Amino acid sequence: MTSNVDGDERTLKERFSDSRQKLLAFSGLVVLIVLFAAVKPEDFLQVSTLTNILTSTAVNGTLAIAATMIIITGGIDLSIGTLMTFCAVAAGVFITWLGLPMPLGVVGAILTGVVCGGISGFLIAYAKIPPFITTLGMMLIYKGLSLQITNTKPIYFTQSPEFQQIASGSIIKDIIPGLPIANSALIMAIVAIVVAFVLANTLFGRFIFALGSNEEALRLSGVNVDRWKMAVYAVAGGICAIAGLLIASRGNSAQPAQGMGFELDAIAAVVIGGTSLAGGRGTVLGTMIGAFVMSVVQYGLRLYGMASEKQVMVTGLIIILAVYSDIFWRRKA
Repeated sequence: MTSNVDGDERTLKERFSDSRQKLLAFSGLVVLIVLFAAVKPEDFLQVSTLTNILTSTAVNGTLAIAATMIIITGGIDLSIGTLMTFCAVAAGVFITWLGLPMPLGVVGAILTGVVCGGISGFLIAYAKIPPFITTLGMMLIYKGLSLQITNTKPIYFTQSPEFQQIASGSIIKDIIPGLPIANSALIMAIVAIVVAFVLANTLFGRFIFALGSNEEALRLSGVNVDRWKMAVYAVAGGICAIAGLLIASRGNSAQPAQGMGFELDAIAAVVIGGTSLAGGRGTVLGTMIGAFVMSVVQYGLRLYGMASEKQVMVTGLIIILAVYSDIFWRRKA
């Protein structure tokens, strides 16, 4: 009986901690918006600014959702940025080089991400290679493959003009004139809603949290932990492919040298949103708030003329502060 009470108390504390972290992240987002708007309202308080922030958040936000699933399990994936690029290249190969219809090329790119994520999951779950080492190696492999396949040259989707509409079109604008929200932001929102539902309401979601909370207890209860862990990385790989389609569609090209560094922004968004690097805790809503914090910071600094190298330094500082915040509140809990 006492054990159940203690467990319930821990659960309440964890929920309170998650809510507090999300509230802090949201408060920080509001403060940033107010700060940038106060400094230069004529530039920041525009509908175009809102749509630009939504569009710029789409790729990083989608990647961050994939990272959220993996980090909740207690893992890490440093390859999500280059996997995104590799899947964009795969879409270019299928649609431009092989001449497949656009829908088939999109499905092929997503399946490529699922397979690649599954390979990482297999190496981590069955070969017992630490996630950091596995995904570091896969990051370099995807980068090399992208450059090798394309001979370091971009693949353009000039023969498939409808491909550009995946990210740059606006279904919402067609429905509500005057609200030019790009499809990329809508796709990110759909991915976020689906993953949030899966995490909160399905057996797969419960196993994701259990893997991060107490993997050994899950194993002793008879669950095939390795299979489920591999499945998490495979699903995350598919989500990375969606991000790759968005970034390729936005530029109407697959850029093989792109991708490095995207994983840092995604992980920063995840941690800012309250997902614990120790695993077992996290929400998609928090990650979305974190992604918007990153976008507002980057867009605001760029809007006011800060040099790109200083923007990178600010991003690094945000990551350190977010991780310290996570450690601080977990120690207090």
